[in-house]
This record gives sequence, structure tokens and C-alpha cells, in this order.
Amino acid sequence: MESFSLILAIVVVTALAFDFTNGFHDTANAMATTISTGALRPKVAVAMSAVLNLVGAFLSVEVANTISKGLVDEAGIRPEVIFAALVGAILWNLLTWLVGLPSSSSHALMGGLIGATVASAGLGAVHGDALVTKVLIPALAAPLVAGIAAMIGARMTYRLGRKSDGTESAAKGYRAGQIASAGLVSLAHGTNDAQKTMGIITLALVAGGTLAPDSDPPMWVIVSAGVAIALGTYLGGWRIIRTMGKGLTDLQPQQGFAAQTSAATVILASSHLGFSLSTTHSVSGAVMGAGLGRKGGVVRWSTATRMFVAWGLTLPAAALVAAVAEWVTGLGDWGTGLVAVFLVVSSAAIWKISRREVVDHTNVNDEEPAEAGVVTTAMAAVTPPPTAGEHGVTIPAQAGAPDAKTPSTSTV
Repeated sequence: MESFSLILAIVVVTALAFDFTNGFHDTANAMATTISTGALRPKVAVAMSAVLNLVGAFLSVEVANTISKGLVDEAGIRPEVIFAALVGAILWNLLTWLVGLPSSSSHALMGGLIGATVASAGLGAVHGDALVTKVLIPALAAPLVAGIAAMIGARMTYRLGRKSDGTESAAKGYRAGQIASAGLVSLAHGTNDAQKTMGIITLALVAGGTLAPDSDPPMWVIVSAGVAIALGTYLGGWRIIRTMGKGLTDLQPQQGFAAQTSAATVILASSHLGFSLSTTHSVSGAVMGAGLGRKGGVVRWSTATRMFVAWGLTLPAAALVAAVAEWVTGLGDWGTGLVAVFLVVSSAAIWKISRREVVDHTNVNDEEPAEAGVVTTAMAAVTPPPTAGEHGVTIPAQAGAPDAKTPSTSTV
């Protein structure tokens, strides 16, 4: 490997760092519903997911080939371009993790690669047909398909199991089904998402002259990408797990089983076809569909709206950061060093901010604070609470307090 230069080594290390963030950012995709319904303890769930992510990394290279050969023109792409793309993707992953939003690591990587490539070689270096057919269309279709399938699956599960609901055997069956389907999602995640890092490293090796054009990922690339995503998964992205498991909707085991099975089917099918699918979009759509699949079930649309906004911003935000980073790296070696320092300092700052409110396996299933409207908050601030027995009004029971025995009346 005579041509394995320092910049190429930096790109490979940065790509594995992105793979690590992808692991803890997307742990929620596989295990949020399993943890929220109590089917598995949090630490056991992430350990199981980590192992299956590692196994999944060895099952296919179709998505890796889409990244390394199909999305951008390999000719004229320098290792610095790929480094800039990874900077944009990592920072977006960390920012969305900080606020607990399940955005797409895949689209962050795609956006970063497109932004850096355009800044370096112009729009002509991006293969628009591959971008539309293998990235954008799956991004729109995946959550819809997974959501509809999960909604139908949840309704069928309740209908078919209505006679056995509430029994111990039924509870054990749903628990086993959830664990199996969660494992399938983890396997699918490793098959799809680990390959994206394999593809980006392979593209860097081609750009650096270490590999011939159109090469498949070497075995050491496959192994290192699988290990990196598995370690990140084991770390556990607890903030996003809380949002996915408790923030979007309240799931029962039947719904969790339907959501995970639907999402896994969509992800595995896309991996086989070489689509660079967002597992986050698929699982989020399935969770919302399953939430609506139970009679009386609801989706918290305020949380969903914030998530949709993050989805829409992912590609352009990562692309913008990557384009700026590419411009700075073009100033020379000192520019590349400056971008590297910026990435490290920004990542450390985000981690430091996250320590102000720690979310881990001990409190991941705590309910998120209720979102109060501006008018409600203002009225609560200026209106004194009623006194028990005054004008026949009784103070309503608060959460966690004994139920009020005396009927209450309300005035509008």
C-alpha cells in the first residue's frame, strides 16, 4: 500500500468514526419498541443489536457498491472531498442525537457526499438518476410502505389474538415475537447501514489510488466497518431510543411486533436491491403506523412534525457543511488540519452539552415532559389553583397521586 497516504488514513479513521455514530444514532431503530414495551432489558437489547449488526455487515455489498460506484463520479474525486463529506455527516448525526431526533444517518452521509462533490467538481459529478431512483424515491416510499404495513399488521394481530389477549401465554408469545423481529431489524440495519461506510471507504481508496476503479470493498474494510457500527450500537443512543419508544406513540407488544416486522421486511428488501434506504425513515414510519393500528391508539404529531422537519433538513444541512469543509480543505494541508480540529472540538462540545441532562439505560423509559401550549402555560401562571370543597369543586388527582373519590365539576 505505497499510496496509502496520511490524508487517506485520516479519511478511513473519520469514516469509521461516522460508522460509530451511525451505530448509536440508529440503535433506536431496532430496539426502541422492544425496550419501551419491556420485552428486553435496555442493556441486553443493545448488546443483542450490536452482535446482529456485526453479522449483518457480512451479508451483502450491494449498498456499498451503490455508494462507491453509483452516486458520484469516481474520476476527479480526491480523498479530501470524502473527508469533507464525512465531517458534514458526523456533525449532523451528533446534533440530532443531542436533541433526541431520529433523523437519517444515511441521508446525512449522502448529503455530505453530494455537497462536497459539487463544491469540488461541480453538479456534473453527481449521478442524478442514481440519486433519484436509489436515494430520494426510497426516502419517500419507505416510511409510507412500512407505516401502512405496520398498521395493517397491528390490526390483524389484535383481531387474530383477541381471544387470547391478557393471558400469560399470549404475553410470552408477543414478547418472543418482538425479540425475534427486533433481531431481524438489527440484522437488516447491519446489512444496509454498515455497507454505506464500506462504500465510502472504498470510494476513498479508489480516489487515493490504492484500489482500482469499480472494485468491491476489501475484507478489511468490511470487518472494520462491521466492528465500528457494532461498538456504536452497544453504546446505545438512549436519547433517540426514548423519542422513538415513548415520544411518538405508546406501543403495546402487539404493535411493537408489527412495527419491527414491517420495518425489517422493507429494509432487507431494499438492501437486496441496492437501495441506500434510511432505516430511520422505515422504522419511524412503522412505529407511527403501528400506533394507529390499535383502536384508540394515537401518534404524537408534535414530535412527529419535529422529526419530519429534521428529515427534510438532513440532506441540505449535511451538504452545506460538507461544501464549506471541502472549500477549506482546498486551501492546503493546513486547511485539512483546520477542518479536522473543528470536527473534534465541535464533537467534544456537543458531548459536553449532552451531559447536562443524561439519558441512559436507567431512565430511557421515563416519559418525556408533556408539551404545553403557550396559552395553557400562561393561564397556569396567573390562575390560582382551586381549593378542595370550594363551590363544590374538587382538585383533580395528579399523576402518581391517589384518585379523587369525590366527583368534580369543571367550568369553561
